Amino acid sequence: MPRPAALVALALVTATACGGRDDPPVDPACTASPEAIERALARAPQPVTVGGGTRLSDCVSRARSDADLQTAGVVLTGAAEHLAERARGGDARAGVALGYLVGAARRGAARTPGLQAQLARRMESAAAFVDEGGPAVAAALERGLRAGRVTG
Repeated sequence: MPRPAALVALALVTATACGGRDDPPVDPACTASPEAIERALARAPQPVTVGGGTRLSDCVSRARSDADLQTAGVVLTGAAEHLAERARGGDARAGVALGYLVGAARRGAARTPGLQAQLARRMESAAAFVDEGGPAVAAALERGLRAGRVTG
């Protein structure tokens, strides 16, 4: 007859192997609104956090369920699209913020099995034609991308 301790150990190993670990939830600040994300991004290229200190990359990497991915996608992509519109109009600050958001999304997606990569690509596509805003905006976007990959 198996010993109770052995059964408990087997149950723990099985739960861990089947994804039974407790992943941190998505911070509600990550999905509050595109405007809230944009307000936080006003600090870029300095480190940007939302809520209780959550990095934007964590907003991406912690979005694991379909619902979380969809909600985070709507909010983060909405912020990216609005920032891209402003950047195409010549707003270099929006270029920095957009670059930071894209860099942070890449950073977050890189720490996951792959589902979050689509979310990062959606933000990257919003930044596709930002260079229409001029060389200052293009340089600002690059500065933001570098900062987002490091501290996002």
